[in-house]
Amino acid sequence: MPSRDFEVRRRRLLHGVAASLGSFNLPGLLHAAERGVGVSEVLIGQSVALQGGKSLYAAEVMAGVATQFDAVNKAGGVSGRRLVLRTLDDDNTSAKAEANARRLVDEGVFMLFGSVEGGPSTAVATVASAQQVPFFGPMAGSPGMRRPHLPMVFPVRAEHREEFRALLRWATDIGLKRVALLHADSEVGRQHLENLRLACTEARAVFGYGLPYKQDIDDGGIGALVDRLRNDPVEIVLNHGSAGVYERLIRRAREVGLGVAFAGVNSGATELAASLGPLAQGMVFSQVMPSPWARKTALTREYQAALAARFPGRTFSYGSLEGYATAKALVAVLRQAGSDLTRSSLLRALRGGDFDLGGLRVRYRNGDHEGSTFVDLAMVTREGRFLQ
Repeated sequence: MPSRDFEVRRRRLLHGVAASLGSFNLPGLLHAAERGVGVSEVLIGQSVALQGGKSLYAAEVMAGVATQFDAVNKAGGVSGRRLVLRTLDDDNTSAKAEANARRLVDEGVFMLFGSVEGGPSTAVATVASAQQVPFFGPMAGSPGMRRPHLPMVFPVRAEHREEFRALLRWATDIGLKRVALLHADSEVGRQHLENLRLACTEARAVFGYGLPYKQDIDDGGIGALVDRLRNDPVEIVLNHGSAGVYERLIRRAREVGLGVAFAGVNSGATELAASLGPLAQGMVFSQVMPSPWARKTALTREYQAALAARFPGRTFSYGSLEGYATAKALVAVLRQAGSDLTRSSLLRALRGGDFDLGGLRVRYRNGDHEGSTFVDLAMVTREGRFLQ
């Protein structure tokens, strides 16, 4: 039998979890067969930037997640259990995301879910792998989410490599052959650079060079990148993220009269287009979700109705659609895992699962957590809208 001290510590821990969540049912936890799974609720942990100024995309994502979870809970939950999301603010930094993930696991969450951006998502994935806790739906295109294979990490959205391929197919079709990449001067950034190099070979494009930058790059550093473009011309520049740095590069290039084309991946696309204003007209961005404004799929029709009901007057966006779709994928997996919910049953459901979210398909196999490969392209119109 457990010692009295052990039992006291266990009850204090469970009481702390219940107090921090407010609505989470302590009796349900005390009788749970699995950590985070109660009689009437499932506790899911998330680390994300909660301050809109730190990550506008994360704010949109959270609206989509709330829309899906609220609708499911109002309909009785999954196998009679409400989905309770315990969210901690990581300030869009990797160090805080890792600390948050450890705290959430220590506090007894059933699984980790839905971080945003490559650095924080990679940090959460590291904790998930070390603690053997499933991490579902990192909303990041980093190659490290899939290679090397991480048995506990299950992305939904397509990775940046697939976005590079789609952008290069479009570029070569219109005669733009020589390509450069703006990328972070980091290991992840260099992985993106190598993926672009390989994609250029596949597309019969010409790989030019990388434009590496540090996060604290000053105006002089931006000027040096523009000088490289002027002295060693390419026909199109792509990026792998950092909408703020990319905006500064584009503005400076246009100020000095460079006519090179700029295109980008989905990360920060909405914010970048809005910040650039007229300079964004004609830019093409890859997108890992269908158009949130169109009604071509069952997913987008359902999303539009649900978001309008949950947040009246809120505009549709790629971010809220990605949050909604990622949460919907999690609900599908939890249903597949069955009423006797354990981490083992969840992993069984994931490692042989094909899920149709209403026109967006997500696939997982043992040793291959591909998720979705959907990538579409959208051009910024004169009015600043995305036309797919």
